Amino acid sequence: MKILLSIFTAIVFFSCSNKNPSYEDEIKLFQYDLNREFADATKSPLTEEDIKTFKTLSFFDIDKNYNIEADFELTPNTPVFEMPTTTERLPLYRKYGIARFTLNGEKIALSIYQNQDLMATVAYADHLFLPFNDATNGTLTYGGGRYLDLEIPSKESKTIRIDFNKAYNPYCAYNHTFSCPIPPSENNLTMEIPVGVKAFNQKH
Repeated sequence: MKILLSIFTAIVFFSCSNKNPSYEDEIKLFQYDLNREFADATKSPLTEEDIKTFKTLSFFDIDKNYNIEADFELTPNTPVFEMPTTTERLPLYRKYGIARFTLNGEKIALSIYQNQDLMATVAYADHLFLPFNDATNGTLTYGGGRYLDLEIPSKESKTIRIDFNKAYNPYCAYNHTFSCPIPPSENNLTMEIPVGVKAFNQKH
C-alpha cells in the first residue's frame, strides 16, 4: 500500500504543479487506477491469498509509439455471434469495425467488437472491445492474450485511437474462477507488443 500511496502522491503533486500533464503522466494515472482496483478487496480479481501480498502490477516501459491513431472502417450489419471464453459462457458480440494502421513497418488490421449486452447500458453504451494476441503471450504477458477498452468515435471521424500502453490482462490471468473472452484468431499478431501490463508477478 505504501507503493500505491507514493504513486498517488506523485500524481497529485504533478497535477498541482503542471496544468498540462504529459502523455506519460496520463499512462501513469491509468496504471495507478489499475493498481488501486487490484488493491481493493471489493473489486480485485486477485485470490484472497494473492491480495494479501499485492503491491503493484508489473508494466512495460511507456512507449508513445504504441499510441496509434488508426484508420477505422465501420462494419454495419455484421452478424451477432457467440464469442468463446475460458468457460462454457458464450457472450454475444458483433464486429463493430476494423482498425488499420502500420506499426514497426508492418501493416496491421484488427477487428473491434461490441458486446450486445453492455451496449444496452448507459455506462457502456459507447464501449468497444479489442482483444488481441501477440508474440509476448506466454512469456512476458498472459498466455491467453490481452484486452483494450475503446470508445465509439464520433460519426464524423474516420479514425480511432488505439493505445497499447493501456493493454491489460483478462481477470483469468489472476484467478481461474473468472470467465474471459478468448481473442479471435483474426486478432493474432506475429509481432511483440512490449507495452501495457505484463504477466502477473513478472518483474519490471
